[in-house]
Amino acid sequence: MGPVSGSLFEATLPAGFHYRDTFIDTDEETQLASEIANVRFSVFEMRGVVARRRVAFFGRSYDSGAVPSPAIPPFLFSLRDKLAAWAELDPERFAMALINEYQPGAPIGWHRDAPQYDIVAGISLLSDCRMKFRPYVPPAGRSAMGSRRTATHEIQLTRRSAYLMTGDSRSSYEHHIPAVSTLRYSITFRTLRGARTGFKT
Repeated sequence: MGPVSGSLFEATLPAGFHYRDTFIDTDEETQLASEIANVRFSVFEMRGVVARRRVAFFGRSYDSGAVPSPAIPPFLFSLRDKLAAWAELDPERFAMALINEYQPGAPIGWHRDAPQYDIVAGISLLSDCRMKFRPYVPPAGRSAMGSRRTATHEIQLTRRSAYLMTGDSRSSYEHHIPAVSTLRYSITFRTLRGARTGFKT
């Protein structure tokens, strides 16, 4: 597991980041994409800014829970079970599923996942993308740093690949995906903080 070929980034990724190429086969990808085509997406707004990607939450969302999300649909069960087996935890520990639709030109900005969630398991569909990491700095400390912060690690997420963010990669780093050039879907599952797993971070 290393950075994008030819990059100047470090040869290792943040501790706790795990990656597998071709986690699913082409038939599984085709079936998932077919089901996702029928999903009702919504715009995503954070801190008053509307993102260019669209989202569909299941199980839970990022808010306080005032607006319930639909249950995780059956077409995601097989993928959820497969990711849970890799992460060595009960599939029911995945309390939230999120499908992101990235149209050409859509990125996701620098962020660290919502604090109520712990392990993040994700899969890429239809196209590749880059994922960049940099150390997380609390808001109170950012102004004192002066110069603009830059990425310290990078990896190419190929289509049908999967990743797990645990440990430092989840808590001590934030990540960002630059704009994609072709349609991409990502499916991510999250455990609530406090869920136990045997996975070595």
